[in-house]
Amino acid sequence: MRDTPKFKTSKSNAFFTSNLFWRLLPAGMRRRWWMFRLFDFVAKYTPIFRKRRGVLVVRMDGIGDMVLFRTSLDHYGEVFGVKKSEITVLGCDSWGSITSEVFEGYKVLTIDEHSFARWPLYRFWVSLKVRAVNPAISVCDSYLRRALMADSLMWISGAPRMVSSLPFISEGTRAEYQYYLSQIDEIIPTGDYPTHEALRHSNFLSTIAGRQIKAEAPKISWRQTLPPSDIVPHGVPYVVLNPGSNEFGRRWPLVQYQRLAKKLVLKGLLVIFVGGISERPGAIQEREGKIIDLIGKTSLEQLLDLMNHAQLVVSNDTGPAHLSIAISTPTLVIVGGGHFGCFVPYPEEIRPINARFVYHHMGCYHCFWNCPKRASKYDVFPCVEAVHIDEVWRVSQQLLDFTK
Repeated sequence: MRDTPKFKTSKSNAFFTSNLFWRLLPAGMRRRWWMFRLFDFVAKYTPIFRKRRGVLVVRMDGIGDMVLFRTSLDHYGEVFGVKKSEITVLGCDSWGSITSEVFEGYKVLTIDEHSFARWPLYRFWVSLKVRAVNPAISVCDSYLRRALMADSLMWISGAPRMVSSLPFISEGTRAEYQYYLSQIDEIIPTGDYPTHEALRHSNFLSTIAGRQIKAEAPKISWRQTLPPSDIVPHGVPYVVLNPGSNEFGRRWPLVQYQRLAKKLVLKGLLVIFVGGISERPGAIQEREGKIIDLIGKTSLEQLLDLMNHAQLVVSNDTGPAHLSIAISTPTLVIVGGGHFGCFVPYPEEIRPINARFVYHHMGCYHCFWNCPKRASKYDVFPCVEAVHIDEVWRVSQQLLDFTK
């Protein structure tokens, strides 16, 4: 069920309070927080001798989350009363290479989020850069986030006005959120779990604006550069398959992707396997001129070029699937149940007509990917493995007919 937003902001002390003594010696914090504390404190109180201006938008997300957020960003200028050029997006290096096109007109600062969460000196260097932005407002609208990353960066920015959505809080993270959220000016509930992220962004902005701002389908602008002709001869129709994921459990079995590839070849289509080098699920059975293995051989920009001109993209639930949908390529996404409804499938009101989500519903959905039914972290989630090749093929044919 989703909360209907009441278009007014909620002050932080309605949710979280803390006194000065607790802030000095907070209970329940992880050792990592104590290790970072001095560096964060010094960065936050580093003096900046110029007027505060603009909005800092903190997005410590993966590629898919960034895509789901992108359309809502275009409302920030109006909602917060600033120019587009006065908005700085703080994001992750994993999508930094495409920001010049995807975030054209905005300022963008990207960081290595893994190093930020692990190495004190790198964290301190990043924190000083964030403090130097010197924003008048800092904003974080992300439900499934990490306090030691997103919330700490809002705090470090030193902005006199901080606006945040109410995150998902577990017992293990409650103390950290208590520390940061008790110092935030406005905390906005965006809906009960598992409200979809796009609807959360709509609820967040609607509450601040005091009027309804409708959720929109993911959309990004991208160049029309064709893939190199030595990879894809111009005019040859092809399909892109993305069988990897940084989570082993979300990988629909490679043998199924290869069965799908053979069916596509019989329809006269070139099949191209793609993905990050660390996400390779196994050996691809290449066939000259018919099945090509490009896993680990493309940049993010080249991957977008490939997907942009494909007849169809079939992907696991991972960043490229959202990118493909956002550039309007017919896309089939194979979905598991760990966070079902939070990111995929898309709600009908924002789902493009050429995007489909295939899944096998099980009673254990919403396990937060802590699946008790697999023997090791390298096994496929049963809900993903149960997706049948016949259903994937049926929907693939529908999408291929759509492109004719």
